[in-house]
Amino acid sequence: MEIPRGTTAAPAPGLPEDLARVAPAWASRDAFFAAPFAPATWRAVAQVTIAWLWLQAAGLALAILVVTAASMVPALGLGLPLLVLVLLVARGFATVERARLSAQTGMAVRAPRYRSPGRAGVWAAGWTVLGDGRSWAHVLYALAGFGLAVATATVALCSAGAALALLAFPAYGRSAVVTGWLDAPWPLAVVGALGSAVVLAWVAALAAQGGTLLLLRLGRTLLGPSGIDAAREATLVAERRAVVLAETRTLAVDAADTERRRIERDLHDGAQQRLVALGVELGTVRRRVAADPEAAVAALDHAHREVKETLAELRDLVRGIHPAVLADRGLDAALSALAARSPVPVRVEVPDPGSLAGAGPTAQAAAYFVVAEALTNVAKHAGAQSAAVRAEVVDGSRLRIVVSDDGRGGADPTAGSGLHGLRGRVAALDGTFHLDSPAGAGTRLTVEVPCAS
Repeated sequence: MEIPRGTTAAPAPGLPEDLARVAPAWASRDAFFAAPFAPATWRAVAQVTIAWLWLQAAGLALAILVVTAASMVPALGLGLPLLVLVLLVARGFATVERARLSAQTGMAVRAPRYRSPGRAGVWAAGWTVLGDGRSWAHVLYALAGFGLAVATATVALCSAGAALALLAFPAYGRSAVVTGWLDAPWPLAVVGALGSAVVLAWVAALAAQGGTLLLLRLGRTLLGPSGIDAAREATLVAERRAVVLAETRTLAVDAADTERRRIERDLHDGAQQRLVALGVELGTVRRRVAADPEAAVAALDHAHREVKETLAELRDLVRGIHPAVLADRGLDAALSALAARSPVPVRVEVPDPGSLAGAGPTAQAAAYFVVAEALTNVAKHAGAQSAAVRAEVVDGSRLRIVVSDDGRGGADPTAGSGLHGLRGRVAALDGTFHLDSPAGAGTRLTVEVPCAS
């Protein structure tokens, strides 16, 4: 699990994420010049300090236990049970170290998949632990991580301490013995001390960030899944993804077919019938215009009303395909227009209207139709007194829509309410669709779609 990163800047395009976030001073010129003052440096210094103390105690102790147990194996195999126990301890050490690295760097370190015994029994379980390469990799990390942490802490902390001492040099330097050794004028000694302090501050920052990055990558290599396990997992993920894509494609096709039939039905039963009636009415006007002008004028008035009603019906139909207000004024205004037309009072909440512009046209259209269908269901089926719509962009990459009401609940997306088609539309965009509708406690629909859709 990757922890939240607060206000940390997003990684630069083309750079590995761990390099851009953990050691930005090694990735760009601007970050290099800001290294001593960057938040990444202070996080790295905290990581280096804790790693130095923790690995010096736990890591070195684990390595010593493994060597001791292994040296006892020739003595009638007495060291084997102890070695199994130590390797199990190494797994616990790896769990703690993964959590520490994730917490202090903000980057995920995934747990590996350990070997399972082929048969039951204590001996089988013990030999499985001894033959598990990941457990031995944890021991190797304890040794290598300890050495890296000591080296990084020595360079970073000593450089930082020396920089602080040199910054204070003007205050105590005149009486210091080192001033006599320098055999240089006092102003020159002060300038040299301050210049050296600046250089050492950069050395400390670069060492802390670089050492933290190396330790993180070492942890991902020796504490996480092996290369074979990672490849196998990637294959499984790809296979599951292919199955999901096939299902969502079917849902999208079904949703498109349902929408096409709805448009055909609306045209046939609505606009087409009105236009036929209008043609008949105009034919009547043409026949009566000479014999009965007053009746012709009345018929023209009726035809005019029919034309306006037909245009309104066509506008509603087009709005169902792609609403003009969405393209002209954006999602915020489109949602407000939907709320205004709803017979149930609707409160629209958009914490950051400007962020909605970052969502693509397809994502905004999906959000609009989700809200339109949800509010239609609220008016027809929920028996609600009020409803609320909330739209926001989360994590900078996903558009989230939440529609809730205080009605009777018990909504079923498979019962022909129109939500089934929306589920297919959302799934086709690689989004998520969650309906929470306990009986008697209202309904809450939460949809998320990628902004890039």
